[in-house]
Amino acid sequence: MKDPVFVIHGVANRNRDEFTASVSALAAAAGVAMVPVHWGDLGAQDNFIDAALPTYRSERDTLRDGAEPELVLAEPVAAALLAEAIDEIRQLSQVEDAVRAQLSEGKHAEDEGLRDGSDPWLDPDQIMEYVREAWDDTEWLCRTDDPHLLRETGRSLARLLLDEADPDLDDAYHGLRGDGPDVPDRLRSLVRRRLNDLDRIAGAAVQAVGARLNHAVRSRFGPGTTRFLGDVLVYQRHRDAIHARVRQVIEDVDPDLGRTAARPVRIAAHSLGGVIAVDMATDTRPLWTESLVTFGSQAAFFHVCDPRGGQLTPYGGSMPVRLPASLSRWTNLWEPMDVLAFAASKVFQLHDGTAPVDLPVSHQASTGMWTHSAYWGLPYVASVIGNVMSRDQPTEAP
Repeated sequence: MKDPVFVIHGVANRNRDEFTASVSALAAAAGVAMVPVHWGDLGAQDNFIDAALPTYRSERDTLRDGAEPELVLAEPVAAALLAEAIDEIRQLSQVEDAVRAQLSEGKHAEDEGLRDGSDPWLDPDQIMEYVREAWDDTEWLCRTDDPHLLRETGRSLARLLLDEADPDLDDAYHGLRGDGPDVPDRLRSLVRRRLNDLDRIAGAAVQAVGARLNHAVRSRFGPGTTRFLGDVLVYQRHRDAIHARVRQVIEDVDPDLGRTAARPVRIAAHSLGGVIAVDMATDTRPLWTESLVTFGSQAAFFHVCDPRGGQLTPYGGSMPVRLPASLSRWTNLWEPMDVLAFAASKVFQLHDGTAPVDLPVSHQASTGMWTHSAYWGLPYVASVIGNVMSRDQPTEAP
């Protein structure tokens, strides 16, 4: 009868009973006996993390006349306004097309003189000349290459100018469209003010979206991220205590397991648990490991950033690091949406000259965007662990 597979959890795993239940479900799916190795009680203290997080408060900007802008721009606008390479000619072309289209659409049928451009007040060429003069002074709009946002800016500007030229508004109508040499100056001033208003609305929307996104990320993912960082820091400082916990669980099953090449252990490990497993297998006093399956793990990333020591040499960039014989086989699974998962085959080489096996795990729509914890319930992960621990070759990702 084979020895059980020892399962080491990763970060943010504080509930021993929940972890034990997860391992039991994984063992049933993989068809192999498993023993949970829980070390979460040695991890970071995160009871009062919320005290260190800023509180989001929505504060609307105020435009002229005390009017508050309604923030109707969607989240993609934030990304659109952070574009790096900007083609100003293309920007203004998008705005101009929208201005001309809106002016043409907005003129009343009886205002035939306006449609042929005879009225200098609504001359699109004149309007665009003033837009070009004011464009570089915008703070947000000049940074976007999003066609939809630029077209909406042109349409909104044209609508505002049409409103100012509405004959129902007697004072504005006669003051802004009267005769005299100061009419172009009044148009220039109005275009600049309205463009500035639109720019401020865009900026307010971006800042509000950014603040809300930041708050949402902190609220939804912040605790998990904090526990990840916290547990990593704690592991770096208290590595010996965590290693001792792993060894104690193994010794409770059989004191001889992992001590020599004759009695190696089999380990499945998630996230930081994979780092723990690799560190222990490559230590100067190694935990002899026959088969290792890691999923969503960072061992290669950590070693590239900061060499792990033990029997490992630093990674030099051209040749993979040779792993000692105390780590016989290594299969590493990664999910494409998991930002905390890293490949191992380019950084490391097994003692027999082969590379660790990197296997992608197909993304499941049901797992959402945060997939770092999704491995536990994926049938493919269970099947790989079952096959590897039975000394069968792992299958290809579906």
